[in-house]
Amino acid sequence: MAFWWLFFVLGCSYLLCRFLIMLIPPNVPSIEVDASDVMDEGSQAKENSYIYIPRKGGVPQTDKVRCYEPATMKYLGQFPSLTLEEVKEHVEQARNAQKIWAMSAFRQRRQFLRILLKYIIENQRLICEVSSRDTGKTMIDASLGEIMTTCEKITWLIAEGERWLKPEYRCVGRSMLHKRARVEFHPLGVIGAIVSWNYPFHNILNPVLAAVFSGNGVVIKVSEHASWSGCFFLRIIRAALAAVGAPENLVHVITGFAETGQALVSSVDKVIFVGSPGVGRMIMKDAAETLVPVTLELGGKDAFIVCEDVDVLHVANVAVRAALQSSGQNCAGAERFYVHKDIHSDFLAHIVKIVKAVSVGPPLLGKYDMGAICMQGHADKLQALVNDALERGAKIAVRGSFGNLGEDAVDQFFPPTVLTEVNHTMRIMQEEAFGPILPIMQFSSDEEAVRLANDSNFGLGCAVFSGSQHRAREIASQIHCGFAAVNDFASTYMCQSLPFGGVKHSGFGRFAGVEGLRACCLVKSVVEDRWWPFVKTVIPLPLRYPVAENAFHFQEFLVEALYGLNFWDRLQAVVNLLKILTDPKRLPSGRNMGRDQ
Repeated sequence: MAFWWLFFVLGCSYLLCRFLIMLIPPNVPSIEVDASDVMDEGSQAKENSYIYIPRKGGVPQTDKVRCYEPATMKYLGQFPSLTLEEVKEHVEQARNAQKIWAMSAFRQRRQFLRILLKYIIENQRLICEVSSRDTGKTMIDASLGEIMTTCEKITWLIAEGERWLKPEYRCVGRSMLHKRARVEFHPLGVIGAIVSWNYPFHNILNPVLAAVFSGNGVVIKVSEHASWSGCFFLRIIRAALAAVGAPENLVHVITGFAETGQALVSSVDKVIFVGSPGVGRMIMKDAAETLVPVTLELGGKDAFIVCEDVDVLHVANVAVRAALQSSGQNCAGAERFYVHKDIHSDFLAHIVKIVKAVSVGPPLLGKYDMGAICMQGHADKLQALVNDALERGAKIAVRGSFGNLGEDAVDQFFPPTVLTEVNHTMRIMQEEAFGPILPIMQFSSDEEAVRLANDSNFGLGCAVFSGSQHRAREIASQIHCGFAAVNDFASTYMCQSLPFGGVKHSGFGRFAGVEGLRACCLVKSVVEDRWWPFVKTVIPLPLRYPVAENAFHFQEFLVEALYGLNFWDRLQAVVNLLKILTDPKRLPSGRNMGRDQ
């Protein structure tokens, strides 16, 4: 009894020590980042302070990327559209820096993450304001999509990143018992990422964190619709890298249009692309020229399934957030709502009540629930989808309200819109809308819900709600997509240990999680002798060149000895092997040893 008591005391002492160590704050230095040129000057304090009116059809492409606030159309600045040679120069600088960084210790990489995390936590408002000005999202949407997701990824990498990049030992099987087998994860070199505009801070940090922690350099081509914020966010990353003594030029952010992205694809060792299926196909075509591996996340048309046994009010609130988060400009946003016919009326009534209360306006004023549409002209596309549905028999159940926007700015805003009596002949149920539209369709059985959810060219994610978790899980398991949330929405992405990606037109490959981290690596298989130099691989005498007359029969017995299904057959094969080895000219009984058998 005293023996076990001693172990109990030691265990409790160990846990107490670990707890006390946790109370000691880590030594994480602060960094200074010049933000004087990105601070809001109150451009949204006056609701009619719009100073730029975009021409219909958008702004023509030039050698400069011109940036504007979507909510106000205030001019933010311009950035160069880089040429092929300029892109190659950026990649070369990152490649030279990566050779040094590849030798860095995980301790140094974790410190970089801690410094970055500290800055983010202390400067949440600044980061959200910059994101809001460049993309039109509200501060709450920026906090949810930019800050929380990035902090979650950083903390996961700090806690588990090294574990998943260390050599992983594997089973050697029966024939290699005298060996050790492992998988090693080495940096690829320079990762190229072409990212979308909807979450400019997180979309940059997402590939940067995985690439840098796994020992790579990285060059990010930001969207022409979010270049202003991207160039500021680069300052934060570089300041954190400099604080840990990382080489200069390890991380780059480049600006430009399609030609700049094409130049990046042809210059790097791996490409991560977040965008549309059409551009994704062009990325694949360019990458095929140099056989560069690609990861494609191409959006989705996620199904949101509501069974009849749910808490209707609770799910209605989740549904509205799922559709209107960041004005619906969310890769994993819910775009198709399937509601059981028994609760359709009740569910719709709650949705209408909530959406009626949603107001739309300039996000930094702090009094609107939903901000602007980022891309010029996208509001027209959204209205075209609504018009097509109406022409095919759909009805508008409710639309949200605008704030006092002024006549010239309305094109950059779109009211939250709820459609009923929709069906799959309508474009709104087939094309990715990327806007605040909730099309609601009824279903009668679980089988019908699964069939409807799978009737799409996209396959990114889904959400399934039921009072029975088993039932929701069964439905979700039958939907052909990359991730599923059971009785929740988008919770999979907040679990940063999980991979993120889709199937079908939503792309392939994964980022985030263990799979995403290792996707930034050269995965190398290594086998070595377990007891070197005492036990070495020796080629059996019958198999050495020139091979013996009985070589094939020796090989037959060897296969049977290793893999035979019956113990006695394997034992007999071992005896026959020994006979051949001890007396090469002796013929085991029952075997014709001739070469011409």
